Amino acid sequence: MAITNTPTEQIVRLAAAQKQYFRTGQTLDISYRLTALKALKAAILKHEKSLADALWADLHKSYEEAYLTEISIVLGEIDNHISNLRSWASPAHRPTPLKMFPSRSRIVSEPLGCTLIIAPWNYPVQLLLNPLVGAISAGCTAILKPSPYVPTVAKALEELIADTFESEYVATVQGNRDVNTALLAERYDLIFFTGSPALGRTVMAAAAKNLTPVVLELGGKSPCIVDYDADIATAARRIAWGKCLNAGQTCIAPDYLLVHSAVKDRLIDALREEFKRLLGQDPQQSKHFVRIVNERAFDRLVGYFKDGDIVVGGKTDRSERFIAPTVLDNVNPESAVMQDEIFGPIFPVVTFQTTAEAVNFVTSREKPLALYYFGKSGKDIIRNTSSGGACINDTIMHIANENLPFGGVGNSGMSSYHGKDSFDAFSHHRAVVTTPTWFDLPFRYMPYKLFSLVKKIL
Repeated sequence: MAITNTPTEQIVRLAAAQKQYFRTGQTLDISYRLTALKALKAAILKHEKSLADALWADLHKSYEEAYLTEISIVLGEIDNHISNLRSWASPAHRPTPLKMFPSRSRIVSEPLGCTLIIAPWNYPVQLLLNPLVGAISAGCTAILKPSPYVPTVAKALEELIADTFESEYVATVQGNRDVNTALLAERYDLIFFTGSPALGRTVMAAAAKNLTPVVLELGGKSPCIVDYDADIATAARRIAWGKCLNAGQTCIAPDYLLVHSAVKDRLIDALREEFKRLLGQDPQQSKHFVRIVNERAFDRLVGYFKDGDIVVGGKTDRSERFIAPTVLDNVNPESAVMQDEIFGPIFPVVTFQTTAEAVNFVTSREKPLALYYFGKSGKDIIRNTSSGGACINDTIMHIANENLPFGGVGNSGMSSYHGKDSFDAFSHHRAVVTTPTWFDLPFRYMPYKLFSLVKKIL
């Protein structure tokens, strides 16, 4: 299936129509937003099979994994917003100092306005619709741009949105980077982008021309530190699962293993067994192992094999875009596999001797989107490093808690979302002071009589 580029003229018309619709004030009503959220939930349930089938067609993603990592997450996010939207949107009263008597102060949440949401290919349903939940909840309109690398999913999402919303409220556009260029030429009140740091810079540069705020959910090399006192069996099971999920094509996948030299061999042996437990003797035959998105990505990943010694896995099949979970030992920290985000089922191993050495290795590089630590010194690692999110003695699971913000820091992104943080990301929190007219303190007016007394009050 091929995706046809949405014409630039249509993009210009959509952006103008959404601006006009937002100015009607229709989306300000909380009941309107709740109705829209419920409509989105009903649409996902109605289109669940077509979404799951599309994910299988484009990525070889099983229904179980599609539901767990995509559909259920969006449904849970919608339910959370439906349950809490009225309280989140209510004015928040703030104390007013005596010097401002008899004024009252509050914060009013208002929608930013017309927004653009650009999603990647790796979790194409979740990473398009989850931000949309925040946009609807906050009272914004949205233009959605799925990834062309998963054309079947992109088409299924377009049909879902067209079946549910009028285009002046929520609309989908399709196409390659030329379409991105046309989209970014328009002016929005917020751009929400999920993708690579390189493309994030392009988005931020375009947004800067109009001083448009951005939410950038990027990536990077998320370290997985395994200390000498880690529970190796449990660590291997959770690490293997985190890497096998979506065949490692996850922005928060454990990217590389930073392992204490005393337990390296034990961990590698345990990982070998856990990969078998998860995917069987031949991962290529497992219905639960996703394929690499395209041949270009496949060739890039296989190119990393030269950067170390293959001690686990190594089987590939370009005709199916299949790469078995692979562990590389004796890796040079300066090699290509240790410079770029891997985004695939390849695990380079680097060893350390002391916790300080591991911390220095992590902090000498760009701040990652996630950090994982297995051992008994988790608090020390967290205190002395920085990352978008982190798990101690686990991987991936911090994204599963909708009460936690999800986002990057530095090179791995800016701003965060999920739950109330999604509502906040698409909202402006407006300070409002209300002052009655029945009393007026004279000291604030020129010529500032009794100034010496005023100084004591301030």
